Amino acid sequence: MSLGPGERHLRRDDLAPLGPEAVGGLSTRRPLACLAHVTDLQIADVQSPARFEFFNELMDVPAFKALAPTQRPQEALTAHAVDSMVRTLNRLSGGPVTGAPIDAVVTTGDAIDNAQWNETEMFLALLEGGRVRPRSGGPIYQGVQSQVWPGTAFWRPDGGRDMWRERYGFPTHPGLLDRALEEFEAAGLRYPWLACYGNHEALAQGMGGITEALGRLLVGDRKPVALPAQLLRERSFDPVAHFISSPDHFATGLHRPLTADPARRPITRCEFIDAHFRDGGQPSGHGFTAANRRDGTAYYSYDLPHVRLISLDTNYVAGGAQGSVNGEQMRWLEEQLVDVHSQYDAADGRVVQTGSDDRLVVVFSHHGSDTLGSGRATDPEGGHGTVSLLRLLHRFQNVVLWLNGHTHTNTIRPQRHPHRTSAGFWEVTTCAIVDWPCQARLVEIVDNGDETLSVVCTMLDHDSSPGSTAGSSAQLAALHRELAGNVPWAGFDSPNRGAVSDRNVELRLRSPFTLNGRASGQRARP
Repeated sequence: MSLGPGERHLRRDDLAPLGPEAVGGLSTRRPLACLAHVTDLQIADVQSPARFEFFNELMDVPAFKALAPTQRPQEALTAHAVDSMVRTLNRLSGGPVTGAPIDAVVTTGDAIDNAQWNETEMFLALLEGGRVRPRSGGPIYQGVQSQVWPGTAFWRPDGGRDMWRERYGFPTHPGLLDRALEEFEAAGLRYPWLACYGNHEALAQGMGGITEALGRLLVGDRKPVALPAQLLRERSFDPVAHFISSPDHFATGLHRPLTADPARRPITRCEFIDAHFRDGGQPSGHGFTAANRRDGTAYYSYDLPHVRLISLDTNYVAGGAQGSVNGEQMRWLEEQLVDVHSQYDAADGRVVQTGSDDRLVVVFSHHGSDTLGSGRATDPEGGHGTVSLLRLLHRFQNVVLWLNGHTHTNTIRPQRHPHRTSAGFWEVTTCAIVDWPCQARLVEIVDNGDETLSVVCTMLDHDSSPGSTAGSSAQLAALHRELAGNVPWAGFDSPNRGAVSDRNVELRLRSPFTLNGRASGQRARP
């Protein structure tokens, strides 16, 4: 792996009429907001008793495809990759195109991997600054990458037989796991950052409901090593449906002892939200509000001078990786949108005048348009999917951008208005930190001065230099990226990086109202 030059920005006019470049280029246009988008860190307790890594051995079985991968060869190094990305963001003086300072870092969920308290503590220490403790249990690594673990399905950095070395040429790094799991001091972001609730915050492995039996397994002293044979003997066994409802049943087969750790306990949505209200947080609660703490909800809005940011909770906590938005949240979202529109389209097609001041709107969530299901029969609110959400957003012309993650793949798509030519907004999905290409995205919203806006997206690599050593935290971050690139199903040859049109781009669209530079203070709204 070697460093190369950055890509030029590709201009996309899907939502705006073709026209000449603004005089003087982007640097002379007026920046309205600058955001950093970071998603799918999936910081994992790599020794957890309730991570079912043996699913990786069944990846070629169609019925298990949706449950894997549950283990990555680079995952013990992910905390160092996150810290390196944070330090890279901190060194930026502003957006790469306009030079505007970063207003906020927006995270869009799956910050942790397995809905555990100790993973949450690692995540908050990495973003807020402080002591990061990747190790759990006892002083010796007890997990699937150890030399004593049965089978050859997992990469063993210390040496020995494994398929990663034999099939894919993975290296030997004696002592790597011990170095990766040592405590270290994280820099913490110097910018305000906003949180978002993802399916890996809510569910075991991002899919399974948190049952009482699973909670006992998490804090216990035994770890499953293989699929229980009795499950396969059950008639009409559906592994995905079974895991969604009863993930603890997959822990009833062969197991190995390990050191118990009470900090591995499962975390509820309320506990996850409360954990963000620590002294010195910027902003307090990282977007979550007092109403979120009171009501147990995880959606909110946060205002910048020209832009309202709206964070949605798209998770279905009963299980499953696909998302939905319940009816209560849809009503709240409509209220938030009405509040920043001088006029909008009512559901019956009437144009409604409000008297409110106009403000641009950026929505962010974990799931995107291709991963929101159509609601669940067990949801008393009748969860809403992509069709309902897009129908609502298209009624409000000030919505210019929807940021999300979940798929670990860079994707940019125009969400065209169903009836109006050259109207709509952009949906931008950013790749994961945990998987190749291990990048974040910088997003600058620009007033072009010609009745159009531009959303300028720039991919960001953490600046740890490639190399084969693995001593310092920066070197561990570089090795994380190198290993991730060589994972056969999610590396260099995967679709994760996206096309050129999904990376460094200028996304044009019509200005929804006359921009007059009105400013207001920042505030969070429940």
